[in-house]
Amino acid sequence: MSDLPLGAPRHETAASAVRLPLPHAGEGWGEGVTRTTIWWTGALAALAWAAVAAITLLLPNKEAGFSEWLYTREFGIATGAIALVLQAIALIAPAARAPGATLLDAVRPVGPWLVALAAIFGLWELLTAKLAYLPTPFFAPPTALAEVAVDDWRRLGDSAWNSLKLLATGVAWGSASGFLVGVSIGWSRAVGYWVHPIIRFIGPVPASALLPLAFFVFPSSHAAAVFLIALATGFPVAVLTWSGVAGVNRNYYDVARTMGASNLFLVLRVAIPAALPQVFVGLFMGLGASFSILVTAEMMGVKSGLGWYLTWAQGWAAYGNMYAALIVMAVICSSLITLLFALRDRALSWQKGTVKW
Repeated sequence: MSDLPLGAPRHETAASAVRLPLPHAGEGWGEGVTRTTIWWTGALAALAWAAVAAITLLLPNKEAGFSEWLYTREFGIATGAIALVLQAIALIAPAARAPGATLLDAVRPVGPWLVALAAIFGLWELLTAKLAYLPTPFFAPPTALAEVAVDDWRRLGDSAWNSLKLLATGVAWGSASGFLVGVSIGWSRAVGYWVHPIIRFIGPVPASALLPLAFFVFPSSHAAAVFLIALATGFPVAVLTWSGVAGVNRNYYDVARTMGASNLFLVLRVAIPAALPQVFVGLFMGLGASFSILVTAEMMGVKSGLGWYLTWAQGWAAYGNMYAALIVMAVICSSLITLLFALRDRALSWQKGTVKW
């Protein structure tokens, strides 16, 4: 007797009646479907962070000079809590019903990095506080970061906020002026004749080389720092905007002129939109250059900022504070680049078919 269900066509084979396997976690789950797959990368990450907690709590700190690592217990508890959270996500989240995006779907892409970070922190703690293979105070353990976060967060946070304000002011001035200069050079030959040689002469000069002159010319150290950051940002924005405007296909202008477009319309609605991919490349380059000059400018004259904080920490041989400031700086830079990527994706959504993202 045939195993086909009643009512099935006679030409249907047994293979076609076999049920398809359930999808893996995170793939097309609907109502009434239960996940049963363990997130093994998350389980491995939980095990790695548990190992960091064990190294921190069970192994004694080795005395090294005048350094006494406080908050070792708190750091161990924090890493243990991270391990418990990851273990819960790895075991419980896959079994949860998921009509849409879940916590597991959000955390899954960074799973390998969670394992790598645990390995880095565990090795770092082992080579510094536990075995003292790396000399103190130049190599502070991760527990020193916890000490900075607890005892000096107010000064570090104030420095980060002041750096953000200074960076935003300088980047805004530099981006706006660089964009206007680039559009002017790319559109007008007369402007390009006079401005292009100036850019070629001043642009390649590092902004940090003008630091003494800027502090002498401008009335305050803040104004000098804003000028240097704007200069470092404006050069790549101007050059790439000019390149984008000059490289616009002439057929676009011909079609727009045929329909009665004015020169202002050609600039605002044809040249600038077509050049936007190049403009965003210039903004990315300018943002990187602005961070390098930000630290240099804050080391001279300002009373608060991440550059000032780095100088202060080095003066007191507080290398744990220095590492914390570097991490904060990296987080700020990465966040700003991510924000700029999101802005680019939104501004250039209509060019997704022609621009490589």
